[in-house]
Amino acid sequence: MHAPDPVAFSIGGLDIMWYGVLIGLGFLLAIAISYYRAPRHGIERDYVIDFTIFMIPASIIGARAYYVIFSWDNYAGDWAKILDIRSGGLAIHGGLIAGIITAYFVCRYHKMHILDLADLAFPTVALAQAIGRWGNFFNSEAHGGPTDLPWAIEVDGQMVHPTFLYESLWCLAMFVFLIWFDDHKRTFRGQVAFLYGMLYSFERGLVEELRTDSLMIGPFKQAQVLSFFVFMGCLGAYIYFQRKEKRGL
Repeated sequence: MHAPDPVAFSIGGLDIMWYGVLIGLGFLLAIAISYYRAPRHGIERDYVIDFTIFMIPASIIGARAYYVIFSWDNYAGDWAKILDIRSGGLAIHGGLIAGIITAYFVCRYHKMHILDLADLAFPTVALAQAIGRWGNFFNSEAHGGPTDLPWAIEVDGQMVHPTFLYESLWCLAMFVFLIWFDDHKRTFRGQVAFLYGMLYSFERGLVEELRTDSLMIGPFKQAQVLSFFVFMGCLGAYIYFQRKEKRGL
């Protein structure tokens, strides 16, 4: 399978990239679902809009900054290249960090509990990731090494693992599971968010091993290092809050 044209359409000579279209679609669906489900978490729907207004630009800036920092040799001194996100180069971990920081301040302003917002938002984050990952397909990026598997894609004349597809399918399954869990099994604040952290970190740690364009920390793949610490942190928090709930505290 060949990657299609990365350009979705053109307006007045400006090419609109599939990468941006898909990320935008992911954001819109995540916002719409969170807006609809907000009362389930005791959150006013207008607060979701307030959060969104600040979260979208913050997440994009965070995702780009994170990618550039860990790829600095490719961007040093070239501001035009740093600001050119249309050709790809957004790191989901950077976007998540920026989104969490934004959530903290919005929750303080509206006197919301941040774990309520996290439980509401993270299932839809998984959906946005499932959609946005297809932007990597159109850009022929974020793929794995050579393989002869029947679902391989062709990049630069070589058949490789479609790691974007692996993550997209996993995140879609996460979305369905977390929404179901939120509706039927959630017993304490943060439970859904901590599950997201564990499930995504587990998948990312495995799939990252196949990728050929990983951001690095010395000899280690950055995403694997961060995924390990996020997984352990979320597991510890899950156990702590679960025990606290059982004690009725």
